Amino acid sequence: MSEVVFNSELKSLQLIQRGKVRDIYAIDDSKMLFLATDRLSAFDVVLPTPIPGKGKVLTGMSNFWFARTQHIVANHLTGIDPASVVSAAEAAQVAGRAVVVRRLKPLPVEAIVRGYIVGSGWKEYKTSGTVCSMPLPAGLREADKLPQPIFTPSTKAAVGDHDENISFERMVELVGRPLAEQVRDISIRLYTFAAEYALTKGIIIADTKFEFGQDEAGDLVLMDEVLTPDSSRFWPVDSYAPGANPPSFDKQYVRDYLESLGWNKKPPAPELPAEVVQKTTERYREALRQLTGSDIE
Repeated sequence: MSEVVFNSELKSLQLIQRGKVRDIYAIDDSKMLFLATDRLSAFDVVLPTPIPGKGKVLTGMSNFWFARTQHIVANHLTGIDPASVVSAAEAAQVAGRAVVVRRLKPLPVEAIVRGYIVGSGWKEYKTSGTVCSMPLPAGLREADKLPQPIFTPSTKAAVGDHDENISFERMVELVGRPLAEQVRDISIRLYTFAAEYALTKGIIIADTKFEFGQDEAGDLVLMDEVLTPDSSRFWPVDSYAPGANPPSFDKQYVRDYLESLGWNKKPPAPELPAEVVQKTTERYREALRQLTGSDIE
């Protein structure tokens, strides 16, 4: 496998931002380069230990889903070869892990769709019978499938800060009702389409997060990453059983390890041992292989 990239170092383009996972570079007034590094964040803290190949898995999987959801909503990809916008010496850095995207006006919310009750939703349900203040039927077990997918938006926090769940009405206040309803309806369509496909490949998509922006005409565009192990909770169908949090293809393995340390979830994060890195790498790549039928180099 090619070298691990913790921080990209492109000199031919101007660095705009280093996010939790992606480095974003300016190309011109209308385009940017999104480069997925091998950084991993947990509990909104970037860990010091990279996961080899993770950025290529995220890019490959996002590209797979972007191609298959264009009938639902436009996306930010331009189709331009990333190697064509950097120097020849930098081509290896962008290979398989970067995309050239349109510049958009990002919406200040994250669009979360939950098809199963787990995680923070399960914790809230146990105490109040609700998820993000939405009433749910009584008697649900952890990891139960919901009667229908629910839309639970959150704020979009800066690196190091925590996203906060908000009500749909609060989202209406932030972006206006027509746009809020459009984002909600498209998010549920995207989740439903992807979840049905994933089931045919032996994977349950328990929940996922989408990000949207608007182009110059004000049209809604799907952006960032989509339906990856970083933005979604993937469970193997063959080991799924309601009543407990199922094993997953995402970074839950890392979260569980960090929880076992008693870490306070504030920087600096602890290093990950080789075994945790290897098993996390295997989970990410297996999700890519199972869903798309392909692997990274």
